[in-house]
Amino acid sequence: MQLQQLFTMQKSLDSYIQKEKNVSHDVFFEKGLALLVELAELANETRCFKFWSAKGPSDKETILEEYVDSIHFLLSLGIEKQLDDLENWPVEDREESLTQLFLHTHASIQHFLEEPSKPLYEEVWKWYGAIGTSLGFTHQQIVQAYIDKNEKNYERQRSGY
Repeated sequence: MQLQQLFTMQKSLDSYIQKEKNVSHDVFFEKGLALLVELAELANETRCFKFWSAKGPSDKETILEEYVDSIHFLLSLGIEKQLDDLENWPVEDREESLTQLFLHTHASIQHFLEEPSKPLYEEVWKWYGAIGTSLGFTHQQIVQAYIDKNEKNYERQRSGY
């Protein structure tokens, strides 16, 4: 999946937010923590780890929206470290349970935050993509959901979010 359109959209949103909120300091670690929080929110919606509960996962639309919330921060982190030249979403088959995919993704994000580099950034994308594949999302669904959520984020900013 091509990422350049998403990077361009995210750059615009980041610039808008930074201007509107008068952000002038380095927010790399804030965005990193936000990504980890969004990843946890996604895990919570899938309920993949809640062995003690009979309640099933949220509906697919809710899970997809949570999925793209993380993509906003993943793109933004790449922009912060000038890694936004990544043309395509790196893909690698990862045959693990959804719970394991979440744990590996969390670890890869943490590693990238400690040592921001292109190979570690690509590794985060691979793990995160494996979650999307496991959840049954197509690239078209992900891109459209990102576009929809990007506009919603602009609306939130305009309304004083």
